Amino acid sequence: MTNNTMVTEFTLLGIPETEGLENVLLFLFSTLYACALLGNLLLLTAVTSSPRLHTPMYFFLSNLSISDMGFCSTTAPKMLSYLSGRGGGISFQGCVVQHFFYHCIGCVLCFLYTVMAYDRFVAICFPLRYTIIMNHRVCCVLATGTWMSGCVHATILTCLTFQLPYCGPSEVSYYFCDMPAVLLLACEDSSLAQRVGFTNVGLLSLICFFLIVVSYTRIGISISKIRSTEGRQRAFSTCSAHLTAIMCVYGPVIVIYLQPNPSPLLSAIIQIFNNLVTPTINPLIYSLRNKDVKAALRHVFLKRCLSLEVNENI
Repeated sequence: MTNNTMVTEFTLLGIPETEGLENVLLFLFSTLYACALLGNLLLLTAVTSSPRLHTPMYFFLSNLSISDMGFCSTTAPKMLSYLSGRGGGISFQGCVVQHFFYHCIGCVLCFLYTVMAYDRFVAICFPLRYTIIMNHRVCCVLATGTWMSGCVHATILTCLTFQLPYCGPSEVSYYFCDMPAVLLLACEDSSLAQRVGFTNVGLLSLICFFLIVVSYTRIGISISKIRSTEGRQRAFSTCSAHLTAIMCVYGPVIVIYLQPNPSPLLSAIIQIFNNLVTPTINPLIYSLRNKDVKAALRHVFLKRCLSLEVNENI
């Protein structure tokens, strides 16, 4: 990547059309950010501390928790700094790093949801061969592939964006260094980067969504063939949490794409929902109705309380 720019610092102008609401948004987003970090950290602790949860489903769920914490941490700290009145200045290198990790982790999340749908497909449709198909080596390959694909995807978009010269103005009309907002400031024609970026992101999301739909169509067919009501309910309960999470992720994105000309405020709301709200509710979705996760969390807290009591007695 060649830096042919005269701009050394960008200024993030923040969320569109929210002047005068900084204090309210600061309280709301800081609360969501803290809950997202705490919830995913607790879920990750429960999975790693309980041998019963060392299964493919929870292995991918751990990757999802790590990705969620990284995804919200990519944009939230700078946004909270701007809302607290410290200014929206970000260095050129900081903008490059923020852009890279936003698209890298966003791509990883997209692939993880697809891999988790495949995991549920194998568990429901091929229960007797599940442990053979989803063995440790396959899980590691799938997880590594998602992270490597995210890096490749983000590298392409970041190189396309920041190889262009930026000689002013330096005000980004958004709350983080997203590709469309930054490309508007380029001193040369950015139409190629815009087309490649839109096609890359759109095609990636579409392919993942299509694979998820195919997986759950096969799952639905298999569940419909189960004769007992209890068996159908048990099979559906293993997929309900993942389906809810997918609807929270793809639902807002579909709303954006159905709009011919979405407003900047609507686009910002959708991205904030995916950046902060979804990482906050994912731990709740995967733990509230999951007896194994709740039991693991209780065990962790009881063990911690007992160790504190022993230390106090000593």
